Amino acid sequence: MKNHRKPEELWLLADCKIETKQHFLEEGTLVSFHKDRLCLSAGDNNHSLYFILDGKASIYNLTKTGGRKILFVLGPGNLANESVTQDYNSIFCETLEPCQFFKISRKLFLSLMEHDFALARALLGYQEQKIRRLEYQLKNTVGNFYLERKMASKLWKLARDFGIPTDQGILIDMELPVTFLADLLGSPRENTSRACRKFCSLGLILMDKKKIVIPNMESLKLWKN
Repeated sequence: MKNHRKPEELWLLADCKIETKQHFLEEGTLVSFHKDRLCLSAGDNNHSLYFILDGKASIYNLTKTGGRKILFVLGPGNLANESVTQDYNSIFCETLEPCQFFKISRKLFLSLMEHDFALARALLGYQEQKIRRLEYQLKNTVGNFYLERKMASKLWKLARDFGIPTDQGILIDMELPVTFLADLLGSPRENTSRACRKFCSLGLILMDKKKIVIPNMESLKLWKN
């Protein structure tokens, strides 16, 4: 079952003043994008903020060689933008499936934050959570942290965030081709493919085309720690 969201259910409105909520909802609009649509581009003007209501999107940046390094896979309830106070985008956002967003003017949002600290506090808390996730990723990319452990960690989190129980185990409810996994891990496609084959041979994952099932979350968790 998909986690649909309504604009009025967004986390940042939970403790806001009534007039803040009304202004936020009245001024925003619903926008929809097809799969594989580039919604935000690094360096472009940052006129609007996009809150995901339905679907999944990848947040990434480009490496020095022009490859993609995926930073986050975001689902309903998340803010697609990384920059809120800056007038330009710092990342790329691309839909992984059909998505619906709640779009609101960045300048208006900043004005609402100035008049309602509860809104500002909610956004600060959200951004702190994302920083902690990035800190964990950085910790896992230094020293002797093997690719298998990185992949186990990513797949475990995707299964936790987007998993659907099936007879075979937890199905990650999104397409995960090897190329996407390589971008997610920051690893060459060939190395990622070998790691996938190893995980399949060990029974840690089941792969069917672009879908991945985790038969036992606890077994996978042992590999990520």
